[in-house]
Amino acid sequence: MTTIFHDDDGDLAALEGASVAVVGYGNQGRSWALNWRDSGFDVRVCVRADETREKAEADGFAPVDLEDASDIEVVCILIPDDVIPSLPIKRPADGLTIVASGYTLAFDRFEQDGDIGMVAPRMLGPEVRHCYEEGIGFITAVGVHRDITGRALERTLAVAKAIGGLRQGAIELTPRQEAILDLAEEQVRAPMMTHMSGQYVGCLLELGIPLEAIIAEMSLSGESERAMRLVREVGYAGQFRFHSPTSQYGQLTRRDEFSEYDMKDKIRSLLDDIASGRFADEWDAERDAGYPNLERLREQFAGAKVAEFEKAIRSQLGTGAAST
Repeated sequence: MTTIFHDDDGDLAALEGASVAVVGYGNQGRSWALNWRDSGFDVRVCVRADETREKAEADGFAPVDLEDASDIEVVCILIPDDVIPSLPIKRPADGLTIVASGYTLAFDRFEQDGDIGMVAPRMLGPEVRHCYEEGIGFITAVGVHRDITGRALERTLAVAKAIGGLRQGAIELTPRQEAILDLAEEQVRAPMMTHMSGQYVGCLLELGIPLEAIIAEMSLSGESERAMRLVREVGYAGQFRFHSPTSQYGQLTRRDEFSEYDMKDKIRSLLDDIASGRFADEWDAERDAGYPNLERLREQFAGAKVAEFEKAIRSQLGTGAAST
C-alpha cells in the first residue's frame, strides 16, 4: 500500500533552531523561499550574482553566495537538474539536502554527505506560491534517499509542510520512481498526445473546419480545462453527468474505437530509454555541447513565429479578447 502523508504528519518543530536555505531563485526557488518565510522561518537565499540575486533582494532577502550553502543545516536545491552537478558546495554529515526532483539522485548525478530527501511538488513553480497563498497547497512526491541521522524523514516532511506540500497529500516515492514518472509524462504521454492532436486537427481541416474554431474547441474556450478541473474536484463519474446525453452516448459507444492501435511497444521502448539512464546520458551530452538541439527545437516549436501566431489568436478569442 502506498503511503500518503498529510499535514498532521509533518511537524515544523523538527526544524526548530536549524538554519535553512534555498539554492536558486527561479520559478521554484522564489516560491519556496517566500513560502518558507511565511511559515515563520528565517530562510537564506544562495544564488549567483545575477538577476536572480536582484529579484531576491527586491523581495526582501539578503542573498548570499552559492558556496555558503555548505554551512547551512537544511538546504533545498532548486536549480535545473543539469546544473546541479556543478554546484560548488560540500554538505555537512549532519545536514539535510532536499531536491525538488528525483532526477539527479535516480541517475547518480548528485552525491553529498548527510541526509538527502526529496520534496517534489506536482505543480509549476509559480503555482507553488499561488497555491500556498490560497491556503489550498498542492500534491507532492516525497521520499528519503539517504538517512544518516535517523531524522531524515521527519525533517523532509517538515520541509514539505513548510512550503504547503502536505495540505493536499504527499505520495511517498523513491527519487527513481519520481524521476521515471516525471520523465514519462514529458517524453511519452505528452508526445503521444501531441501526435494524436496533430492528426486530429489535420482531419478536421480537411472537412473545412476553421483552424481558429478547432483551437478554440481544444484549448482557448477553457471547456476542456474546466472539465478536467471537475474531474479533479468530483471525479470522472461525478463530472460525467454534466455532459449532455448526446455527448455521453458518443463518448461511451466510441471509447474502444482506437483499441486496435497497440502502442505498448513504443511506450515500453521510450520508458526503457528513461529507466536505463540513456536519456540522462543524452541530456548530459546536450548540456556539454551548449544545448544546440534544445535551442533549435525550441525555436522551431515554441519560438517567435509560434508565439506571434498564438498572440494573434488569443487577442480575438478567449480571455485575451474579453479584456480588450
